[in-house]
Amino acid sequence: MFANREEAGQRLAAALMGYKNKDACVLALPRGGVPVGLEIAKQLNAPFDLIIVRKLGAPSQPELAIGAVVDGEEPQLVLNDDIIVQLDISAAYIEAEKRRQLAEIKRRQQAYLSGRPRVSISGQTAIIVDDGIATGATIKAAILAVRALAPKKLVLAAPVAPTDTIAALKHTVDEIVCLETHDYFGAIGLYYQDFHQIDDEEMRALMAQAPAPHPPPGARHTRS
Repeated sequence: MFANREEAGQRLAAALMGYKNKDACVLALPRGGVPVGLEIAKQLNAPFDLIIVRKLGAPSQPELAIGAVVDGEEPQLVLNDDIIVQLDISAAYIEAEKRRQLAEIKRRQQAYLSGRPRVSISGQTAIIVDDGIATGATIKAAILAVRALAPKKLVLAAPVAPTDTIAALKHTVDEIVCLETHDYFGAIGLYYQDFHQIDDEEMRALMAQAPAPHPPPGARHTRS
């Protein structure tokens, strides 16, 4: 049981100290992954950024993930084919849900990242962080998107996840740091004392604390 997301981030940071002051960056999934990732970025002295992923919900069951999408130069889409076949979900529905979630991704980019320089991932160790993993559909989409940006190494960090999900994800990244795995997994919130919903106002306050990207090697520093 974690007291809150901040404590989970502190405990993860302790397990990731080998990356302190190295060429590493922390990429958090909003909203819940942000306070976790911030603690890691601060303790590792690493730049911080967001990787915005949205779950695709099933018809009439929005909490049931049929896949996930993440924005980028080419949006990455991961689908849960078993559920799609079982529920007989049409390609037209999937496309409409994808477009709806991409619109929400763009809204969040504007709300949380307006005017903030993005972290350069190429050649860096990219540490993807969330407050927990359930089915892995969201994380798989994030991994695909980050892989396309050519990191030197890709690390997945989460406080808690199902044992079988972690086993399924092992081949998709170079390293997984997960503090707790459980064979019988409930909702992620069951593993936290405080698992409150983070709203846009709190997100903006958190992003104001985020370590800025390091300037690229050889960059000039100018004074205004």
